[in-house]
Amino acid sequence: MSSESQPNAQGADDLEAAVDEAIDTCGSDLRATIRALIVANSYLESENEALNKAVSHAFIRGRFRTYSG
Repeated sequence: MSSESQPNAQGADDLEAAVDEAIDTCGSDLRATIRALIVANSYLESENEALNKAVSHAFIRGRFRTYSG
């Protein structure tokens, strides 16, 4: 195996392990697993939106300085 394909294979293995863990956590109920993932994704999207707004306001108010090198 080449060194380039190894990280991709490892990433695929990690993804499969995460999928198996999510399904196991929901008692092998695929609908419950999908529902939990949708809820988690929605929560993360709202957190990301709130953080983006907070950073934008702080930047506009001059609380963050840009790096000029």
